[in-house]
Amino acid sequence: MFVQLKTGHDIDTGPAWISVVSFNRSWKTARWHGKTLHRWTGMFDANFYDVETDEEYWISGPHRDRQDTRYSSIRPTIDDDARSAYEAFLAGAPLPGRERG
Repeated sequence: MFVQLKTGHDIDTGPAWISVVSFNRSWKTARWHGKTLHRWTGMFDANFYDVETDEEYWISGPHRDRQDTRYSSIRPTIDDDARSAYEAFLAGAPLPGRERG
């Protein structure tokens, strides 16, 4: 997944990562880098917030063209545990768990 910190940064200028993110069955709670993130639709430029710190994040599937941000050219840090799946995705393979669409 593409994850970008929104709190404290102008639109699309916060640090970003390509990471493994675990979601609960309803996709309303995500676990990432030891954080618990909760989905919320009322935020301006984010779709999840950290339940402990209230920091806001944008989480989405990565783009093959690497244009993951809308208004900047920020390049994400690729986590080691996501690197091989991300490289396969860039080469045309489906994302893990999305093999059937």
